[in-house]
Formats: sequence, C-alpha cells, structure tokens
Amino acid sequence: MGIMRKIICILFILVYFLQLAWADEDVRIPVVDGIFYPKDKEELKLKIEDLLKNSNQEKESLTEIFAVIVPHAGYTYSGQTAAYCYGQLRARKYKTVVVLAPVHYHTLRGVSVWPKGKFRTPLGDILIDNEFASKLLNKTPVISISKEVFDREHTLEVQLPFLQSVLSDFKLVPIMVGECSYSDCQKICHFLKEAIGQRKDVLVVASTDMYHGYDWQQADVVDRLTLSYLQTMDVKGLYDGLIQNKLQLCGGYAVVIAMLLAKELAYNQAQLIHYTNSAEVTKQKIVGQWTVGYGSVIIGKKETKQPDSKTLQTQEVDMLLNNQQKKRLLQIARQTIEEYLRTHRILEFEEQDATLNKNMGAFVTLHKFGQLRGCIGNLSANKPLYLTVRDMAIEAATGDPRFTPVNTKELSDIEIEISVLSPLKRVVSADEIKIPGHGVLVRRGFYSGVFLPQVASETGWSKEEFLDNLCAHKAGLPADAWKDPSTELYIFTAEVFSEKNFDK
Repeated sequence: MGIMRKIICILFILVYFLQLAWADEDVRIPVVDGIFYPKDKEELKLKIEDLLKNSNQEKESLTEIFAVIVPHAGYTYSGQTAAYCYGQLRARKYKTVVVLAPVHYHTLRGVSVWPKGKFRTPLGDILIDNEFASKLLNKTPVISISKEVFDREHTLEVQLPFLQSVLSDFKLVPIMVGECSYSDCQKICHFLKEAIGQRKDVLVVASTDMYHGYDWQQADVVDRLTLSYLQTMDVKGLYDGLIQNKLQLCGGYAVVIAMLLAKELAYNQAQLIHYTNSAEVTKQKIVGQWTVGYGSVIIGKKETKQPDSKTLQTQEVDMLLNNQQKKRLLQIARQTIEEYLRTHRILEFEEQDATLNKNMGAFVTLHKFGQLRGCIGNLSANKPLYLTVRDMAIEAATGDPRFTPVNTKELSDIEIEISVLSPLKRVVSADEIKIPGHGVLVRRGFYSGVFLPQVASETGWSKEEFLDNLCAHKAGLPADAWKDPSTELYIFTAEVFSEKNFDK
C-alpha cells in the first residue's frame, strides 16, 4: 500500500507539472522587449506616457472608432506616430481587441489565430478572448492555428504596451496575416464580421509600416498616394496597388482585411492622424539612406448635422488667415530656405497661434522674375500648417525635379507664394468643378496629378483646357481621361498669398 501511495503521489505531481508545462505553452512571452521598446516596466511606462503626452493635441476625431492603422517599428522611430493614434482611444471602452499583424519570418497562406492563453509584456499579461477566437477556427482553410508564425515577430508585440496604456479590462485576439488573395481577405472579413455580430465594443488594429526604400523624397510621394487610398476607403484600389507594387504597406493584407471589415459594418470614414518617415524622425535626409514611412489612421463614423447657410458662412470666415498669420508663414518659408541653403539645417519653430497649429495641406511656390522656379506641396493635412510650410519651402527650393536647386546668390530674386489648402472633396463628375475657383486632383490607378486653383487664372484656360492639361501634362493620362467614370476627381480651394503683397 505504501508503494502504491507513492506511485499515486508521483503521478499527481507529474500531472501537475505537465499541466504547468502545457499552460506555459499558451503564454506568448515578449521577444523584442529591450530592442523595439524598453524591457524595464517602469521605463516602458514612462516612455509611453511621454509619447502620449507629446501627442496630446486637439484634433477633431470620429464619434466612433472601429479600427486603427498604426506603424510597428521601434518606438524611437515610429512610437510617436503610433501614440498620436492610440491617444485617440483614451476614454473609449473596448472589451475585445483584434490585432492583425503581418508575418516577416515564416511562410503563411491566409491568417493564423492564437486561440487561447495570454500574451505577456513588461506591463503584464493580456488574456486571449478564447470565445471570440474559437468562432474563427475550422471555418475556412485560410484561417489556421500556427503558433510558430508568432515566433520572433515584432509586428503584433509592439502594439500591446500601447493598448495596455490606453485601454483597461480588454481581451486580445492575436492574428498573424500572411499572403492573401483578395478573395481570401473577403473570406476572413466575413468570419470576423460573424464573430463580432452586433457588438460595439470591438476594436481592430492593423499593424503596418509604409514605404521601404533608399529615397526619402520618393517615400513622401509613394506614401501620400497610399494614404489617399486609405482616406477614401478605396479597398480594391489599395489591394491592386499593393499587388502591382505601386503602393507600399508591409502589412497591406492586414490593412485590407481591416478596411473591408469596417466597410461591412458601416464604418466608412477614415481620418489621417499623423504621418512621418524615418528620415524626418532622425533628421537625416541623405540620398541613398534606407527610409521607412510611418502613418496612423483611424476608421469609424461621425455623427454629422447638415449646417445651415449661416453656419457655412461662419465656417468660411473661420478658414481665412489674417495678414499677421500670412506674413508669419512667409517669414517661416524664407528663413527656412535661407538657413537650409546655407547650412543644410532645418530650422525649428514654435508657434502659439491656434490657426497655424491646425493640420492643413499647403503648397509653396517660388517665382524668379515672374517665372516659375519651383513648386512643391502636400495635399494631406498631416502636420501643423506652419510645419507644412516650412518643409514644403525646402522641397520647393531644392526638390522640384523640373529645376536645379535654388542657390544662395539668386535667393534675393526669389518671390515666395503660399497656398493654404482646404480638405480634398471627391466629386462625381466634372460638372461640380468650378474653374476658376477650384484646384483639382485627378487620379486613375497609379497615375495622378494636381493643379492649384490659381493655374486657371494664370493661364486663362477654360474648364476643359484646365482638365485636359491636368490629365496629359501632370498625370500622364490621356487628355480626356477626366471624362472617364473610372477616373477619380477631387476638388479643393486654396487661400493664396505672396511676398509681393507684403514687404519681404
């Protein structure tokens, strides 16, 4: 009997330790802590608090946020851009967070779900939403369980400390995303939609970086085009652009699934929160240096009321810049160009004016003896206006491929003009375009071009001539492409002012 009791005790002990071992297999421990973000708990908390504090700017947001698109590089590089996005989630309640992240180190067709257990970070453990995850399994061959694809992977892990810092009492559904056809993305979307049902407490996170390459100037061009597809919620156009390598998102399939799901659930509005790239972050804009783009976007819906005519008039007045604001932007542009041409250093400015701190797009145009000498701009409202003007001033002086860079000797002969832009508005047909009056962005597939509103006044073109020249000479399309329903047309207005209106 004594021997039997010992055997039974040993068996109980073995079962106990086997249970512990099996339980440990369900815990995903961090693998990039100390590399992509701090390993020490207190240091990590302080780091994220600082990033969130620096992103604490007033920005009109969506009433409901269903999905976010955020970068996944080391916090030193993309942490601030991610924080701008995660800061929008504070004070919101989510019970389940689905994270869609790309696979870098394994071959995977479709997606892999971590079905149970927990994910660990220096800030603590996050429980898996077992019930939600189980609804995805055994549905389609493109949804599998392959825990090895989570090995060494940072793309999902780096999102977790941010989520732990801005949300409370939530469970996780970790999903790694591999190669997917558009049909695969639709199938995955369908089963995610089924799992969500009528719930309003689910957040979807799509993890992705943007441009990867050796040309920091090209990064801005490619990423602005990619962001235009995100902001207009053009999912099929985005997918096709990624497949043809005209657009760049390393987590592109994750983003496509998130956008499809958002549209299926009637979350049709996308808002760009922040964009930058590694060259901007490190302030090392060097030809041939590896550059990665970082963007953060929120997707959801916003309750809107149709404004009356009085409100519209007030809004138009509010958009106007006063003479002091115009003069300050012109000063920033000239001082920036002078300093950059002399030292290659980008000046830092701090502006307290609320209007100059609003995120707006702008173009900077240079004229010499009345002739165009450079013109570069940013249609996306992803930076405070004064910083957009600063950066576009440098680009207009040194980065316009049509001209040689401006030199210091000719700077005194240069006249600076600034165009502050309204947000882009998609129009169904050219009948909605007013020439003169509107600037126009035309886009078909991967070809796009833009004319500022003043182009019509300067040339005397009719609407047809304006659009013909825009398509043929700016977008590289047939002159009459604007008549084709497959061509996208966007309009905007601009407040234009020049140094000739003021003393330099």
